[in-house]
Amino acid sequence: MPSTSDVGAAVAHDEAVARLRESYAAIPPGAPVRLAKRSSNLFRPRTAIDRPGLDVSKLTGVIGVDPAARTADVQGMCTYEDLVAATLRYGLTPMVVPQLKTITLGGAVTGLGIESSSFRAGLPHESVLELDILTGAGEVVTARPSGEHADLFRMFPNSYGTLGYATRLRIELDRISPYIALRHVRLDLDALAPAVAEIVASGTYDGEPVHFVDGVAFSPAEAYLTLGRNSDAAVRTSDYTGQQIYYRSIQQRQTDFLTAHDYLWRWDTDWFWCSAAFGVQKPVVRRLWPRRWRRSDVFHRIVGFENRHQVAARINRRRGRPERERVVQDVEIPVGRLADFLRWFDAEVGMRPVWLCPLRLRGSESWPLYPLKPGETYVNVGFWGTVPIAPGAADGDVNRRIEQAVTDFGGHKSLYSDAYYDRDTFDRLYNVAALDEVKKRYDPDARLTGLYEKAVTRR
Repeated sequence: MPSTSDVGAAVAHDEAVARLRESYAAIPPGAPVRLAKRSSNLFRPRTAIDRPGLDVSKLTGVIGVDPAARTADVQGMCTYEDLVAATLRYGLTPMVVPQLKTITLGGAVTGLGIESSSFRAGLPHESVLELDILTGAGEVVTARPSGEHADLFRMFPNSYGTLGYATRLRIELDRISPYIALRHVRLDLDALAPAVAEIVASGTYDGEPVHFVDGVAFSPAEAYLTLGRNSDAAVRTSDYTGQQIYYRSIQQRQTDFLTAHDYLWRWDTDWFWCSAAFGVQKPVVRRLWPRRWRRSDVFHRIVGFENRHQVAARINRRRGRPERERVVQDVEIPVGRLADFLRWFDAEVGMRPVWLCPLRLRGSESWPLYPLKPGETYVNVGFWGTVPIAPGAADGDVNRRIEQAVTDFGGHKSLYSDAYYDRDTFDRLYNVAALDEVKKRYDPDARLTGLYEKAVTRR
């Protein structure tokens, strides 16, 4: 296969896989199996363990890019930041690039990822052509859509490491222009669904092509769709890695231009809008805060420190402020129910703003562990923050109400954050019976933690 890969990269990859297998064999039977990596984009704390994790330190690169075939061979722990850096030089990008730089390709496939190309390109796992997986049996197998390990290929998305860990993935790539031209279109909630339907059906809006679409609801009275199109030229590009803040520009500007690189990472600098919690959006603080630290992984580490040490929580208690419940979720809602869900959410939860991202499965088949319907358009609704715990209420009550509402509105919830379902409900919603059948084949000794145990009981 003509590509930028070489024999040295292939040999280094084989050595990294051998190192991984050795570290897996060194974990005693019955001991928890975890990845040993420095960063994470999970928002559910897990029980601490005192044993070394799987050594994935050498599985972080791009093995090769084939510009002619528009494919890439990528190691499982490669971040999208590094993957995009390798593909953009050819005018190519992964079909779907999740919003945060340190999300890994393997993580986006075994979990879920979404972005503004998802209305036409689906979810990251739909562009995977084949992948190598270290299974619970300690073997590395190559899974493809058909053949001996097709069951593993279909079951891997949304399995969150319960079936094994991807060591190599071959993915399709998409063309992207040097610049992205943006339009921020203000719509009321009831106009969102017709606009999304037009874009999905025609790939255009008001006669102009649309290659990317997401949006923000600042309140029930103020929502926007941001429509992006590939462009070979730009009048002047904006820079939202400095003093300017991207999400505020949505309300302030009708049109904009970004380089392709800056468009793909437009949300990372301020972690959408969550950097406000650290004061980074205040002009004085922003000037003093080093630009290299305006990144989602830096903010995530600060949150992790707070989760471990509860510094801010103790200060709030001393000041007599109510305890707060973390509400960090992404949910998929059928587009026809979107307006009703947003009104319910604003009235019952009250967090603003929320992110909106239309998506459709790219293929004609549903995926077993996250059963979105082929041919149906959904909108991802993302909301991330905390709410005060009301008198007489308990931590988790708001999240439980959201989980029930998502089900009532015909939607599904991603499992990267806290989940509160009871066992029977969880097993039904996430098709755990089908997962268990495949798990018996690839993890016969049940060495890998189950999905409910990971997502709900935080093991």
